[in-house]
Amino acid sequence: MKKVSVIIPCYNEQQSLPGLYEALSQLMDTCNSYEWELLFVNDGSTDDTLSVIRQLRAEDARVCYIDLSRNFGKERAMLAGFDHVTGDCTAIIDADLQHPPMVIADMLKLWEDGAEDVYAKRRTRGTEGFLRKHFTRLYYRILQRLADTEVLTNVGDFRLLDRKCIEALKQLRETQRYTKGLYCWIGFRKTFVLFDQEDRRAGQSSFSALKLFNLAIEGITSYSTAPLRMATLFGLMVSMAAFIYLCFVFVKTLLYGDPVQGFPTLISVILFLGGLQLISIGIIGEYLGRVFHETKHRPVYIIREIQGIS
Repeated sequence: MKKVSVIIPCYNEQQSLPGLYEALSQLMDTCNSYEWELLFVNDGSTDDTLSVIRQLRAEDARVCYIDLSRNFGKERAMLAGFDHVTGDCTAIIDADLQHPPMVIADMLKLWEDGAEDVYAKRRTRGTEGFLRKHFTRLYYRILQRLADTEVLTNVGDFRLLDRKCIEALKQLRETQRYTKGLYCWIGFRKTFVLFDQEDRRAGQSSFSALKLFNLAIEGITSYSTAPLRMATLFGLMVSMAAFIYLCFVFVKTLLYGDPVQGFPTLISVILFLGGLQLISIGIIGEYLGRVFHETKHRPVYIIREIQGIS
């Protein structure tokens, strides 16, 4: 009998977990030809999430959990799940019920047909805010133009991965992680299912506008070195323009003299060049900061407690 693992990263989801477990139980009853493993990864929750998971574990031996020592972030929590799941394939699903668990049944059919990475593509995004929807689309357009490999739009972490994909992801140990990009980087045979993203049933999202912006920066700097090339290109363009202007001023001075004029123009040019330099330094700093973090060789996460998995 094949084994299916489900990774559920959790951060302050005590209100959502009972409903999620009920929906997953219906899935497991429907697909009862598989052996199931539900791996909850508690990412340093400050509410009673861990207590709820322990209660589920006491009632159902298929429930396993990892309790991280603090909040390391969803990306690292997923890696903790990858490191410990034992199934022939693994599904990743959010704990807030925006991902309908029954979609996993459709993913399993495609996996049985030979697909190795079955990702869920959003048909609708629920009642997500107008600005967030449009900024998300803009971000993916930018990332598609900058990235060195394919970028999947309207696709998140909700997917089912063959064991080969899990083993590949376990080899990628960078601490500054952008897993959505890593799914594409590892390759393998991919296909998709469409789904309608539901609204959060309970609790509040832990992703503020600032955290989403940081995630976007993380995605671009993790997935592409194009910003560095753009900074170099802008520098070359400005240098060429400055050289042409220098030649123009030199010739004009020889022919017509050099009256004292152009103070506003001079200030504008200085401010423009200064801003361009600061932007370029900031871009270099983002990449240098990533190198700084990686050279520390710290563990990606630390486990406080683990139950149900050897």
